[in-house]
Amino acid sequence: MKGLTAAQADDVRKALHTAERRSGLRFGVFIGEPVGGRRHFAERLHAALGEEADRAVVIFIDLAGRGLEIVTGEDARRRLSDSACRLTAMSMATAFSVGDLIGGLLYGIAALGEQATARR
Repeated sequence: MKGLTAAQADDVRKALHTAERRSGLRFGVFIGEPVGGRRHFAERLHAALGEEADRAVVIFIDLAGRGLEIVTGEDARRRLSDSACRLTAMSMATAFSVGDLIGGLLYGIAALGEQATARR
């Protein structure tokens, strides 16, 4: 994962696995620059999951553009409201703003996984 050390990427993979196992949803993270608009790019990443897209959550982090997008599929949206995603994104952005990329990312994955599990 771009922008992360090998140990940090491993921590993110473990967090994704835990969130998936607990919630039953598919979680994905992409760190990089968008091709085109940030939201549109994040939506294309999400759609690329094909049949899994309905129950998927994609977190896209644009380090250069200092942006963050969370995209949920139809099934995932039933358990993760827009306001829950917005609050999680704000907490993640706060961590990112003080230079804590990995902390913000791990928090976001865990928070979304917990919220989705609670509404399972």
